Amino acid sequence: MKKHKTRIISYRRQSNTLILFILILFSAIGTRLFWMQIIRSSFYRTLSEENRIKLVSTPPIRGRIISSNGNLLADNRLRYSLFVNPHLISAENWPLLALKLSKLFNIDINLFNIAYKNGLKNRDLAITLIPKMTSLQVLKFQEQEVNLQGANVKVESIRFYPYKKFAAHVLGYTQLITYDEYKQLSKKGYKLQDYIGRTGLEAAFEQHLRGQWGGEMLEVDAGGNIQRSLGYRSPKAGQDLSLTLDFDLQVVAEKVLADKQAGAIVVLDPRTGAIKAMASKPSFDLNFFTKAFTTQKEYEKIFLSDKMPLLSRAINPYDPGSTWKIVTGMAGMESGQFGSDIALETAPCLKYGDHCFPEHNRKGWGKIGYVDAFRVSSNTFFYQIGVQVGIKKLYDTALQLGFYKKTGIEISQEESKGFIGNEEWAARGRGWGKPGTTPWIPEDIASASIGQSVVQVTPLQLARAYAVFANGGYLITPHLVDGDIDWMSSKYRQKVDIDPITLSTIRQGLKKVVESGTGRDLAWDLPTLPPTAGKTGTAEDSSGGTDHAWFACFAPYQAGEIVVVAFAENTPGGGSVHALPMAKEILKAWHKNHSQ
Repeated sequence: MKKHKTRIISYRRQSNTLILFILILFSAIGTRLFWMQIIRSSFYRTLSEENRIKLVSTPPIRGRIISSNGNLLADNRLRYSLFVNPHLISAENWPLLALKLSKLFNIDINLFNIAYKNGLKNRDLAITLIPKMTSLQVLKFQEQEVNLQGANVKVESIRFYPYKKFAAHVLGYTQLITYDEYKQLSKKGYKLQDYIGRTGLEAAFEQHLRGQWGGEMLEVDAGGNIQRSLGYRSPKAGQDLSLTLDFDLQVVAEKVLADKQAGAIVVLDPRTGAIKAMASKPSFDLNFFTKAFTTQKEYEKIFLSDKMPLLSRAINPYDPGSTWKIVTGMAGMESGQFGSDIALETAPCLKYGDHCFPEHNRKGWGKIGYVDAFRVSSNTFFYQIGVQVGIKKLYDTALQLGFYKKTGIEISQEESKGFIGNEEWAARGRGWGKPGTTPWIPEDIASASIGQSVVQVTPLQLARAYAVFANGGYLITPHLVDGDIDWMSSKYRQKVDIDPITLSTIRQGLKKVVESGTGRDLAWDLPTLPPTAGKTGTAEDSSGGTDHAWFACFAPYQAGEIVVVAFAENTPGGGSVHALPMAKEILKAWHKNHSQ
């Protein structure tokens, strides 16, 4: 009897365990169904629709970039490529198709076989056989298309720059989107086939230029066969971008740099900040980045060259030399220590620390004031002012004139803010030493007084600073696109806190430079050129190279309408010899158009 009861209890336990197992199983199934049908219903509905509906996307046409004169600087072209869909052609049929294509295009069949094999290995949905077809090749294919099943011609719009290297650093270029970028931008409508603005205006105005994808919705069955079209939405073209660049001035800017190994030209309107020309050398062909195929040699020439053609010299910093003396002069007068009427005794050299800093003529100029100091570009005059007022005043004055910060230009993602050394920077180790071991020394302030060693500025920053003296004391915002912005508003045009006498004195000094000083060759053979003011500069390269040559100027003197900064990198011989002639050609072209 006891044995019988034990068997009954065992059966009951097994029954309870089975019921419990069934309850857990159905609870899990119920929970999963609840999760799928209630909580995640929208996700699985979308997934189901995607299995039934396919979108054949159509890319948008990118907006064009146009100069202020109406010249097309960036446009679009159609490119044709031959490809095969491996899922539409069997491995048995491929050899015959490859043979037909080889004969049709007179291309080695082995090249097709290699491309096909690599495509299968990479599981490509479309295998490219000819990346860039000629018009004749396209025509041949169309004539024989019925006999070439499995092969197709793809048509795509690619970026095209008709003037190749023209304003390359300003325009920038586009490249195929990376997978990491796609993950970030897919929510904004980007696709893996998208080209994205990589540098310059192409990057800065990406959303303005890119447009929106379109495409056709197709209903397909379980086998992937198309059943019907559910509708088509045309792609939306990107918007055109009109620049402030003057095509004629840009042509001259590019031309005057032709015989220089490296350098930059910046031309802007000092009233509004509109950039009329901005060129940099060495440059590069923008069409390189849309080529269907590039060689290793071409790649290295762009990315690995020690000439750094991708670097825009116009927004990269260099020692400014004597063009910086406007900062020292302004600091001296605004400090109250060296009034506008002061005269200082110059000398063959002045000793600061362990070094005797020379006058560039090795003699001195006697006792002179500000106007003559600018005219002859006296070093010892400005050494005395800079050393006496100190680095803090020089530093603060430089900030007032827009140095050591970005200018506000649209391509600021590539712009350097330059550099101005001071006591705090030296105490921190100057970027290479241990804190406290590299103190600020007298030699530093002497160098800073004439734009050497511890000062570096970009040609664009220098143009912006000289615009202050051209427009009556306003710090403007350089820009390449006017848009709907009021560039004369206080947001983009700030009044500099400078005494009118200081402003007038520096202006007079810059005018004397051109009339009878180091810049007097500017007016030679240009008798109709309106009165112009400017400053030459010859700067030692603190990175160890040969001297840089500079010239900054504005015209007309009474009411500036144009500022020109010419820079020749590592071109010894002086600003008046190498940089001034470049600026002169710009002024010639401007005056010719201005007087018509």
